[in-house]
Amino acid sequence: MPMIELSRVTKKFRRQEVLKGIDLTLEEGDRVALVGSNGAGKTTLIRCLLGEYRCGGHVRVDGREPRAHRTEVLRRVGFVPQISPPLKMPVGQLVHFAAGVCDSSPDRMFEVAERLGLDARKIRRQPFNKLSGGMKQKLLIAVALGRECKLLVLDEPAANLDPEARHRFFQLLAERKEKAAMIISSHRLDEVASLVNRVVEMDQGRVVLDDQVADDVSMTAMLRSRIELARPSDAFARAAREWGFEESEEGRVWEGRVAGPDRLRFLGVVSRYAALLKGIELREQGGVHAE
Repeated sequence: MPMIELSRVTKKFRRQEVLKGIDLTLEEGDRVALVGSNGAGKTTLIRCLLGEYRCGGHVRVDGREPRAHRTEVLRRVGFVPQISPPLKMPVGQLVHFAAGVCDSSPDRMFEVAERLGLDARKIRRQPFNKLSGGMKQKLLIAVALGRECKLLVLDEPAANLDPEARHRFFQLLAERKEKAAMIISSHRLDEVASLVNRVVEMDQGRVVLDDQVADDVSMTAMLRSRIELARPSDAFARAAREWGFEESEEGRVWEGRVAGPDRLRFLGVVSRYAALLKGIELREQGGVHAE
């Protein structure tokens, strides 16, 4: 049985038709990049999958209709929203509530948060809505991944994470890739390309591309990088330090590490300073990857 079945799914908001006959099937082991510009219908489609919206057509998640069997469906889904909910409850209460809903262990969620660099026990009395954007994102990921589920739905999941937390997040996804189907939504393919084995692109409420992609990039790989500049640059220095890079030769040489799935995103940042570059090297630890 497919993990997800969508057949001729439509959704309207008043006169605006947001989804226009979506047909899509996902099997266990599929890791799908759901891409498209803002307004393409990605978030609306996700909300239909989660049973938040009534829609036309047929939606099945693990054989169940999300609106009619919402509790059972949500127990099978780990969800990270694009926008953090405005919850006022303390962090500890949120974790225990989320664990109770899906019959999971709060300790497991706290452990995942710690792996992401967040000591959620230490801030357990702080209201969720008072946390920084990065802290909220780490906690929401911990709630989603700190449980057994058959489907992960991640809407711009790493947008507020620093590079080290992103690497740890990729490691957590790698541990689940054989056990669950994944939908990773993003408006930019380069943000998620190395995490997935399938790309589904939406445009104006329709699926305009559904294709398998190469699946030979390790989700846990680390690349060592060395960048040489023609001259020092304060702007480049700020960007490099955000990635944890260290300088030498008076700011003309920078060295650091990049998570394998982040290579395209990293190269996109570096490309902004192309006029300054004298050389760039990326080597996968244990062997040459790119140069």
